[in-house]
Amino acid sequence: MTAVYDLLYQLGATANYTGFFHTAYAVSLCVGRPDRLLLVTKWLYPEVAKQYGTNWKAVERNIRTVSRVIWRENRPLLEELAHGHLEQKPRNTQLLAILAASLDTGPLAVLAAGPGEDDEMRVTEEAPGLMAI
Repeated sequence: MTAVYDLLYQLGATANYTGFFHTAYAVSLCVGRPDRLLLVTKWLYPEVAKQYGTNWKAVERNIRTVSRVIWRENRPLLEELAHGHLEQKPRNTQLLAILAASLDTGPLAVLAAGPGEDDEMRVTEEAPGLMAI
């Protein structure tokens, strides 16, 4: 969790926002299970709300506040983490995906199909210390 806190601090968000902790917890949940980003109002926000004794709407609002702070305070770092220019402030789900992807160092490697093959992606399980080819 400290890696998430450090990242949020670097982006300009501070612990005086309730959303700081909501965002950090949501990101840590998404690092472990990225599929939570598919239905944030059903799978992610309620779990964060349960952890902090609030409701999912408050979680959504508080993460949106942190997103605005990050956009205002350190947009260049956010764009670096997103690997490209952002025309507008990312929505909550986009922000959580960017942050989770920047912290994800798990064993899954996504491999692009080789030349002449279909444009689909393959996901393979990779052994620790080995690079997937």
